Amino acid sequence: MSKIGKLPVSIPAGVTVTVAPALVTVKGPNGELKQDYNNLVKIEVKGNEVLVTPTNDSKNANAAHGLYRNLIHNMVTGVSTGFSKSLIITGVGFRAEVQGKQIVMNLGYSNDFIAMIPDGLTVTADQNGKVTITGIDKQLVGEFSAQIRKLRKPEPYKGKGIRYETEVIRRKVGKTGVK
Repeated sequence: MSKIGKLPVSIPAGVTVTVAPALVTVKGPNGELKQDYNNLVKIEVKGNEVLVTPTNDSKNANAAHGLYRNLIHNMVTGVSTGFSKSLIITGVGFRAEVQGKQIVMNLGYSNDFIAMIPDGLTVTADQNGKVTITGIDKQLVGEFSAQIRKLRKPEPYKGKGIRYETEVIRRKVGKTGVK
C-alpha cells in the first residue's frame, strides 16, 4: 500500500467533503472544488477524516491510492487556507502590472507580454518586481506561475529574468579577460 495513501485527510472546521459516485466535492470558506476519481480507489468520510483505500492490490490501484489522497488533501487545504506562489522579476526596466483580468509585463523585449489571468486566481504586482499569485486550486496556481516564469527564465550570469521567491540561481563567472 502507498505510504502517503494510508494517512487520513483531516477535515478542518468549516469545510465539508461530499463523496458521490466518481466525484468528490469539497466546500469551504474560500470556495468549492470538485475532483472525479476512478474505481481503483474507494473514498469515504468518517467523522472529520477522509479515508482513501485501494479496491485491489494492483500496481495501478496503489498509484491511484496515493494520488487521490493527495489530491483530496490539496483540495481541503485550498478551500480552507488557499495556495500562493511569489515570483521575483529582476532586471533593468523589467516590470509587471495588473490591469483588470490581465497582467502586462515588460521583460526587455520590444513588445510587452500580456497574459490573461485565469478565473479563480488573484494576481498582485508591486513596484519592487514581486508578483504574487494566489488561489484555491494548487494545480492552477502552479501552472500559471510556471507559464509566467517561462516567459523570461533567469539567466546565470547577471540573474536577470523571472524566478520563484524561494529559488536560488547558481551564478556563473563571466569572461575573465585573460589573454
